[in-house]
Amino acid sequence: QVQLQESGPGLVKPSQTLSLTCTVSGGSITTNFYYWNWFRQPPGKGLEWMGAITYMGSTFYSPSLKSRTSISRDTSKTQFTLQLSSVTPEDTAVYYCARDSQMGRSSLPPFRGQGTLVTVSS
Repeated sequence: QVQLQESGPGLVKPSQTLSLTCTVSGGSITTNFYYWNWFRQPPGKGLEWMGAITYMGSTFYSPSLKSRTSISRDTSKTQFTLQLSSVTPEDTAVYYCARDSQMGRSSLPPFRGQGTLVTVSS
């Protein structure tokens, strides 16, 4: 059974870069044909898909976040990482990583981490 777990700072200052890591256990992130996604949900708002990295290492980003987002992976550690630059308080949200057979889903896939709250504040 694949399990995912997000990790990273819970508090980031405005203008800094938010960095989160998703550690995958019970499976490989190079397994055909999965997408490894990042989502977020701000308090009181809807779910937003941020981007994904594929089993081959290709990356895709939400157009609204593309200029500030980078997703990478470390296959030896079965981890993939989200970096979001120039954060503002509007980036405060619960961030989720998830495995899916597609990207850009409007709801959280079943195989996902528990989510981690990141607050942007000085």
